[in-house]
Amino acid sequence: MSFWHPTEGQYIQDHLMHYQLNLHTMTIGNGGFWTLNLDTLAVSIIVGVVFLSLFWLAARRVTSGVPGKWQNFVEYLVEFVQGLVNSSFTGKTTLVGPLALTIFVWVFLLNFMDLVPVDVMPAVLSFFGIHDFRGVPTDDTNLTFAMSITVFLLMIYYNFAGKGTLGFLKELTCFPFSKWLFPINIIFRLIDDCVKPVSLSLRLYGNLFAGELIFVLIALLPWWFQWTLGSVWSIFHLLIILIQAFIFMMLTIIYVSMAKTSHDES
Repeated sequence: MSFWHPTEGQYIQDHLMHYQLNLHTMTIGNGGFWTLNLDTLAVSIIVGVVFLSLFWLAARRVTSGVPGKWQNFVEYLVEFVQGLVNSSFTGKTTLVGPLALTIFVWVFLLNFMDLVPVDVMPAVLSFFGIHDFRGVPTDDTNLTFAMSITVFLLMIYYNFAGKGTLGFLKELTCFPFSKWLFPINIIFRLIDDCVKPVSLSLRLYGNLFAGELIFVLIALLPWWFQWTLGSVWSIFHLLIILIQAFIFMMLTIIYVSMAKTSHDES
Protein backbone atom coordinates (compact mmCIF):
# COMPACT_ATOMS: atom_id res chain seq x y z
CA MET A 1 0.00 0.00 0.00
CA SER A 2 1.54 3.31 -1.06
CA PHE A 3 0.83 6.76 0.25
CA TRP A 4 1.06 9.97 -1.71
CA HIS A 5 3.57 12.39 -0.23
CA PRO A 6 3.13 15.81 -1.85
CA THR A 7 6.05 18.07 -2.50
CA GLU A 8 6.19 21.47 -0.81
CA GLY A 9 4.81 23.13 -3.94
CA GLN A 10 1.95 20.63 -4.20
CA TYR A 11 1.16 21.05 -0.50
CA ILE A 12 0.87 24.83 -0.86
CA GLN A 13 -1.17 24.52 -4.04
CA ASP A 14 -3.59 22.05 -2.42
CA HIS A 15 -4.23 24.49 0.43
CA LEU A 16 -4.93 27.33 -2.00
CA MET A 17 -7.56 25.45 -4.03
CA HIS A 18 -11.28 26.01 -3.52
CA TYR A 19 -13.98 23.36 -3.31
CA GLN A 20 -15.98 24.44 -6.36
CA LEU A 21 -19.23 23.62 -8.09
CA ASN A 22 -19.35 23.98 -11.87
CA LEU A 23 -22.72 25.58 -12.59
CA HIS A 24 -22.59 24.60 -16.25
CA THR A 25 -22.18 20.86 -15.69
CA MET A 26 -23.33 20.79 -12.03
CA THR A 27 -20.25 18.81 -11.08
CA ILE A 28 -17.56 19.39 -8.49
CA GLY A 29 -14.43 20.89 -9.99
CA ASN A 30 -12.91 24.01 -11.44
CA GLY A 31 -15.02 25.12 -14.35
CA GLY A 32 -13.74 28.65 -14.97
CA PHE A 33 -16.07 31.61 -14.61
CA TRP A 34 -19.36 29.77 -13.95
CA THR A 35 -18.34 28.18 -10.66
CA LEU A 36 -19.29 28.63 -7.04
CA ASN A 37 -16.71 28.39 -4.26
CA LEU A 38 -18.75 26.14 -2.01
CA ASP A 39 -16.26 26.37 0.85
CA THR A 40 -16.54 30.16 0.95
CA LEU A 41 -20.34 30.03 0.84
CA ALA A 42 -20.63 27.28 3.45
CA VAL A 43 -18.29 28.83 6.02
CA SER A 44 -19.76 32.32 5.51
CA ILE A 45 -23.31 31.09 6.01
CA ILE A 46 -22.45 28.95 9.04
CA VAL A 47 -20.48 31.74 10.71
CA GLY A 48 -23.27 34.21 9.90
CA VAL A 49 -25.95 31.96 11.40
CA VAL A 50 -23.88 31.43 14.56
CA PHE A 51 -23.28 35.18 14.88
CA LEU A 52 -26.95 36.09 14.40
CA SER A 53 -28.12 33.31 16.72
CA LEU A 54 -25.84 34.41 19.56
CA PHE A 55 -26.90 38.04 19.26
CA TRP A 56 -30.56 37.00 18.98
CA LEU A 57 -30.24 35.02 22.21
CA ALA A 58 -28.68 38.05 23.90
CA ALA A 59 -31.61 40.19 22.78
CA ARG A 60 -34.16 37.58 23.88
CA ARG A 61 -32.62 37.22 27.34
CA VAL A 62 -31.94 40.90 27.96
CA THR A 63 -32.78 42.02 31.48
CA SER A 64 -33.00 45.39 33.17
CA GLY A 65 -31.55 43.90 36.32
CA VAL A 66 -28.01 42.60 36.72
CA PRO A 67 -26.92 41.61 33.20
CA GLY A 68 -24.91 38.52 32.45
CA LYS A 69 -21.45 38.52 30.91
CA TRP A 70 -22.76 37.88 27.38
CA GLN A 71 -25.32 40.67 27.61
CA ASN A 72 -22.62 43.01 28.95
CA PHE A 73 -20.36 42.15 26.04
CA VAL A 74 -23.08 42.63 23.40
CA GLU A 75 -24.22 45.92 24.93
CA TYR A 76 -20.65 47.21 25.05
CA LEU A 77 -20.08 46.20 21.43
CA VAL A 78 -23.31 47.85 20.27
CA GLU A 79 -22.52 51.08 22.16
CA PHE A 80 -18.95 51.09 20.83
CA VAL A 81 -20.02 50.73 17.20
CA GLN A 82 -22.91 53.19 17.56
CA GLY A 83 -20.50 55.72 19.04
CA LEU A 84 -18.26 55.39 16.00
CA VAL A 85 -21.26 55.81 13.70
CA ASN A 86 -22.45 58.92 15.56
CA SER A 87 -19.02 60.51 15.31
CA SER A 88 -18.36 59.59 11.67
CA PHE A 89 -21.75 59.61 9.94
CA THR A 90 -23.44 62.92 9.23
CA GLY A 91 -27.18 63.02 9.68
CA LYS A 92 -29.56 60.45 11.15
CA THR A 93 -30.19 56.94 9.90
CA THR A 94 -31.44 53.65 11.31
CA LEU A 95 -29.48 51.57 8.81
CA VAL A 96 -25.81 52.47 9.21
CA GLY A 97 -25.54 51.49 12.89
CA PRO A 98 -26.78 47.88 12.48
CA LEU A 99 -24.87 47.65 9.18
CA ALA A 100 -21.60 48.70 10.83
CA LEU A 101 -22.13 46.25 13.71
CA THR A 102 -22.89 43.40 11.30
CA ILE A 103 -19.84 44.16 9.16
CA PHE A 104 -17.48 44.39 12.13
CA VAL A 105 -18.57 41.19 13.87
CA TRP A 106 -19.11 39.11 10.72
CA VAL A 107 -15.82 40.11 9.07
CA PHE A 108 -13.94 39.52 12.31
CA LEU A 109 -15.42 36.02 12.69
CA LEU A 110 -14.68 35.20 9.05
CA ASN A 111 -11.11 36.42 9.55
CA PHE A 112 -10.86 34.42 12.78
CA MET A 113 -11.21 31.23 10.76
CA ASP A 114 -7.63 31.86 9.67
CA LEU A 115 -6.50 30.86 13.19
CA VAL A 116 -7.83 27.32 12.72
CA PRO A 117 -4.82 25.08 11.93
CA VAL A 118 -4.53 24.76 8.15
CA ASP A 119 -4.68 20.94 8.10
CA VAL A 120 -7.61 20.45 10.50
CA MET A 121 -10.60 21.19 8.25
CA PRO A 122 -9.17 19.47 5.11
CA ALA A 123 -8.30 16.38 7.17
CA VAL A 124 -11.78 16.14 8.72
CA LEU A 125 -13.66 16.83 5.49
CA SER A 126 -11.53 14.37 3.51
CA PHE A 127 -13.35 11.55 5.36
CA PHE A 128 -16.53 12.76 3.62
CA GLY A 129 -14.90 12.93 0.20
CA ILE A 130 -14.45 16.71 0.26
CA HIS A 131 -11.03 17.89 -0.85
CA ASP A 132 -9.43 21.26 -1.62
CA PHE A 133 -11.46 22.99 1.11
CA ARG A 134 -10.41 26.49 2.21
CA GLY A 135 -11.87 27.62 5.51
CA VAL A 136 -11.12 31.36 5.37
CA PRO A 137 -13.82 33.13 3.32
CA THR A 138 -12.17 36.55 3.44
CA ASP A 139 -9.13 35.34 1.51
CA ASP A 140 -11.47 34.74 -1.43
CA THR A 141 -11.81 37.77 -3.70
CA ASN A 142 -15.34 36.67 -4.64
CA LEU A 143 -16.52 37.34 -1.08
CA THR A 144 -14.58 40.55 -0.47
CA PHE A 145 -15.70 42.00 -3.81
CA ALA A 146 -19.30 40.99 -3.12
CA MET A 147 -19.18 42.83 0.21
CA SER A 148 -17.59 45.89 -1.38
CA ILE A 149 -20.24 45.91 -4.14
CA THR A 150 -22.87 46.08 -1.39
CA VAL A 151 -21.08 49.14 0.01
CA PHE A 152 -20.95 50.60 -3.50
CA LEU A 153 -24.72 50.17 -3.91
CA LEU A 154 -25.27 51.87 -0.57
CA MET A 155 -23.10 54.76 -1.75
CA ILE A 156 -25.31 55.15 -4.82
CA TYR A 157 -28.46 55.01 -2.68
CA TYR A 158 -27.24 57.65 -0.23
CA ASN A 159 -26.07 59.87 -3.08
CA PHE A 160 -29.66 60.11 -4.28
CA ALA A 161 -31.27 59.98 -0.81
CA GLY A 162 -29.07 62.69 0.68
CA LYS A 163 -28.81 65.06 -2.28
CA GLY A 164 -31.81 64.30 -4.45
CA THR A 165 -31.60 63.46 -8.13
CA LEU A 166 -30.90 67.03 -9.26
CA GLY A 167 -28.38 67.62 -6.49
CA PHE A 168 -26.50 64.43 -7.32
CA LEU A 169 -26.45 65.23 -11.05
CA LYS A 170 -25.19 68.73 -10.26
CA GLU A 171 -22.40 67.34 -8.11
CA LEU A 172 -21.59 64.71 -10.75
CA THR A 173 -21.21 67.25 -13.56
CA CYS A 174 -19.96 70.40 -11.77
CA PHE A 175 -17.28 69.12 -9.35
CA PRO A 176 -14.34 69.31 -8.94
CA PHE A 177 -14.15 71.67 -11.92
CA SER A 178 -16.69 73.99 -13.50
CA LYS A 179 -19.76 72.76 -15.35
CA TRP A 180 -18.07 73.46 -18.70
CA LEU A 181 -15.69 70.60 -17.98
CA PHE A 182 -18.48 68.17 -17.10
CA PRO A 183 -17.03 65.22 -19.13
CA ILE A 184 -13.84 65.38 -17.05
CA ASN A 185 -15.88 65.77 -13.85
CA ILE A 186 -17.91 62.66 -14.67
CA ILE A 187 -14.78 60.63 -15.45
CA PHE A 188 -13.12 61.73 -12.21
CA ARG A 189 -16.24 60.87 -10.22
CA LEU A 190 -16.55 57.42 -11.80
CA ILE A 191 -12.90 56.68 -11.02
CA ASP A 192 -13.28 57.92 -7.45
CA ASP A 193 -16.44 55.90 -6.77
CA CYS A 194 -15.08 52.72 -8.38
CA VAL A 195 -11.71 52.85 -6.62
CA LYS A 196 -13.34 52.89 -3.17
CA PRO A 197 -14.98 49.44 -3.28
CA VAL A 198 -12.05 47.93 -5.17
CA SER A 199 -9.52 49.13 -2.58
CA LEU A 200 -11.88 48.08 0.21
CA SER A 201 -12.06 44.51 -1.07
CA LEU A 202 -8.42 44.13 -2.04
CA ARG A 203 -7.17 45.43 1.31
CA LEU A 204 -9.13 42.79 3.22
CA TYR A 205 -8.30 40.02 0.73
CA GLY A 206 -4.58 40.82 0.59
CA ASN A 207 -4.07 40.79 4.34
CA LEU A 208 -5.97 37.55 4.89
CA PHE A 209 -4.44 35.77 1.92
CA ALA A 210 -0.96 36.69 3.12
CA GLY A 211 -1.80 35.51 6.62
CA GLU A 212 -3.11 32.17 5.39
CA LEU A 213 -0.09 31.67 3.15
CA ILE A 214 2.27 32.24 6.09
CA PHE A 215 0.37 29.64 8.13
CA VAL A 216 0.73 27.18 5.24
CA LEU A 217 4.47 27.87 5.05
CA ILE A 218 4.81 27.39 8.81
CA ALA A 219 3.05 24.01 8.46
CA LEU A 220 5.91 22.88 6.18
CA LEU A 221 8.46 23.37 8.97
CA PRO A 222 9.53 20.54 11.33
CA TRP A 223 6.80 19.77 13.89
CA TRP A 224 8.97 20.80 16.84
CA PHE A 225 9.32 24.32 15.36
CA GLN A 226 5.78 24.75 14.03
CA TRP A 227 4.16 25.40 17.42
CA THR A 228 6.66 28.03 18.51
CA LEU A 229 6.58 30.06 15.31
CA GLY A 230 2.89 29.37 14.75
CA SER A 231 1.96 30.61 18.22
CA VAL A 232 3.87 33.86 17.75
CA TRP A 233 2.32 34.45 14.33
CA SER A 234 -1.17 33.59 15.65
CA ILE A 235 -0.92 36.24 18.36
CA PHE A 236 0.25 38.83 15.84
CA HIS A 237 -2.33 37.73 13.27
CA LEU A 238 -5.14 38.05 15.83
CA LEU A 239 -4.38 41.77 15.93
CA ILE A 240 -4.38 41.91 12.13
CA ILE A 241 -7.79 40.28 11.72
CA LEU A 242 -9.27 42.61 14.34
CA ILE A 243 -7.79 45.69 12.66
CA GLN A 244 -8.98 44.59 9.22
CA ALA A 245 -12.54 44.13 10.46
CA PHE A 246 -12.39 47.56 12.10
CA ILE A 247 -11.00 49.19 8.95
CA PHE A 248 -13.64 47.61 6.72
CA MET A 249 -16.37 48.86 9.06
CA MET A 250 -14.96 52.39 9.40
CA LEU A 251 -14.37 52.85 5.68
CA THR A 252 -17.93 51.69 5.01
CA ILE A 253 -19.28 54.32 7.42
CA ILE A 254 -17.05 57.02 5.93
CA TYR A 255 -17.87 56.17 2.30
CA VAL A 256 -21.60 56.15 2.99
CA SER A 257 -21.32 59.42 4.92
CA MET A 258 -19.36 61.03 2.07
CA ALA A 259 -22.02 59.89 -0.39
CA LYS A 260 -24.77 61.46 1.70
CA THR A 261 -22.96 64.78 2.20
CA SER A 262 -23.02 67.23 -0.69
CA HIS A 263 -20.14 69.53 -1.56
CA ASP A 264 -22.26 72.48 -0.45
CA GLU A 265 -22.47 71.03 3.07
CA SER A 266 -18.79 70.08 3.35
